[in-house]
Amino acid sequence: MTQAIFIGRFQPFHKGHLKAVTDILKEHDTIIICIGSAQEARTEQNPLSYKQRKEMITYAINDANIPKKRYSIIAITDINNDDLWVGHVGKHCPKFDIVYTGNPHVKKLFKRSGYKVKDIAQYKDINSSTIRKRIIQDMEWKKYIPNAVAYYLDDIGFEKLIKMTKSSKELTGKKEHDETHNKKYKEPNINISIKNHENPD
Repeated sequence: MTQAIFIGRFQPFHKGHLKAVTDILKEHDTIIICIGSAQEARTEQNPLSYKQRKEMITYAINDANIPKKRYSIIAITDINNDDLWVGHVGKHCPKFDIVYTGNPHVKKLFKRSGYKVKDIAQYKDINSSTIRKRIIQDMEWKKYIPNAVAYYLDDIGFEKLIKMTKSSKELTGKKEHDETHNKKYKEPNINISIKNHENPD
């Protein structure tokens, strides 16, 4: 009996993710879906909470008639330390035989630690970032996600959430720019203030 893990942020869970799950289960008995950046929510890159992502994925997988005994979903938080991250994942996961991911950095870290790793090929150029961008641009996006996910995201007001997190970032960026710009005229050391203004990051 073999068990695989599939790591991603799933913001949102799309048809490519679902295809990856079904393909993995053709080769392995069970799959552990690891939701990365589980502590993040309500940001531009991570608008959905862990709870929402888990519910969304569960609806999609159940709707695809995948038996509950063949999958589990767990949270993986960020620790911002590449040297410790693979061990961090291992502590939160039951024993697994192989890692599936579409993230080159994650692949590198697990391979470096001696794990067998397989790439998740991008399905029909679908990715979560593009879906979020399409929402911001008021373009059609639901064709990229499973029907069960579309219903769920409608229920929680996903479009509004995406636009809200985008607007929040823009307002924050404007505030930081204004503060830096004002500092240019208040700061006695003009060289420092110009440097800050030109390099706000």
